Amino acid sequence: MSRKKDKKREATLREKIRKAAEGLKNQPERAKDMSEETMNPQETAQQQEAQQQTPEQEIDVAALSAELEKTKAQCEEYLDLAQRKQAEFANYRRRTEGIRQEAYDDGRRDAIDKLLPVIDNLERALAAAGEEDSALKSGVDMVLRQTKETFSKMGVEEIDPLGQPFDAEMHNAVMQGSAEEGEPGTVCLVLQKGYKLGGRVIRHAMVKVVAG
Repeated sequence: MSRKKDKKREATLREKIRKAAEGLKNQPERAKDMSEETMNPQETAQQQEAQQQTPEQEIDVAALSAELEKTKAQCEEYLDLAQRKQAEFANYRRRTEGIRQEAYDDGRRDAIDKLLPVIDNLERALAAAGEEDSALKSGVDMVLRQTKETFSKMGVEEIDPLGQPFDAEMHNAVMQGSAEEGEPGTVCLVLQKGYKLGGRVIRHAMVKVVAG
């Protein structure tokens, strides 16, 4: 009888030990469940996303970073190309503007050169009229003055070097004078006035120079 009681007591003790062991085993799961219950939905979603992150996603980030660097390099290349083209266009515009201005000045000088004989003839007409006043002389003088005023507004300058040293850049010596006519190397007579525009000679002055 005593032996049966001991076996029953032993069985009861084993059952208690088993239940205690199962309770200890399930304790981490219960703690996890309680922790998840106390977390808000956003934290839970972030935790699940972090747990679900894979090496493939990390590789995609690296690929995107490389693609971004490539795109930045292309943008810098296109910017440099655009700046160089802009500089080339600015140089081209300056060149064409210079060519256009030069062509305009050449055309203006050519037109002035063709009008110079008109001024020469008006001056000869006034010289031939002498000192006597007349309506014709006054008319010729008025036309000559208006023509010279127009030339002056256009920037045309006379080259009238009487008494000045001879300058081959401005004068065209066609006669040689004697020492009695002036200082050696100077212009003693202007046979035809010269004209210049913007520092460039349109027509050289035709002169007589004292031998030096």
